Amino acid sequence: MNMNNEQKNTWVKRQITAALLDLLREKKLADISISELTDRAGVGRVSFYRNYQAKEDILREESDRLIQEWGKLYEANPESAPETLFPSLFDFYREHRDFYTTLYEAGMSTIMMDTIISTIQITPELQNLEAYMKSFWAYGIYGWMLEWIKRGMQESGSELIRLFQLAHKQ
Repeated sequence: MNMNNEQKNTWVKRQITAALLDLLREKKLADISISELTDRAGVGRVSFYRNYQAKEDILREESDRLIQEWGKLYEANPESAPETLFPSLFDFYREHRDFYTTLYEAGMSTIMMDTIISTIQITPELQNLEAYMKSFWAYGIYGWMLEWIKRGMQESGSELIRLFQLAHKQ
């Protein structure tokens, strides 16, 4: 099968991402060399440097890619409604638990936080009240996710919403 340049680059990035996630299950990020990463990925060192400046960039890009994928799926779902947003998001994270658990266990969960903040679009141009409200939601979602991941992602998205509603009634 012949691939165009974009397809080749996507394939290379996926190989590098998969290799880094595998290596993170074995050792700390600081202990992973670029050579070891590219050898595991089956690509040349040039492929790494063409796409990334640092190993963390791989994880940031994957986190951003996944949240964009969720957003497209959510928007394309005719059953999507405001009340299904959080269950849908948590279910998506659960479907990709290997990535998020690996991030958490590698001590890099702030990448998830950065993705959430970016997705909620907290920017310096916002009026204070809007920035504070968006920050409240962003950090609340992040804290909730982090604790949920720490506890093994046991509940589905709808079960988490039920727990939240129970707590809110008390």
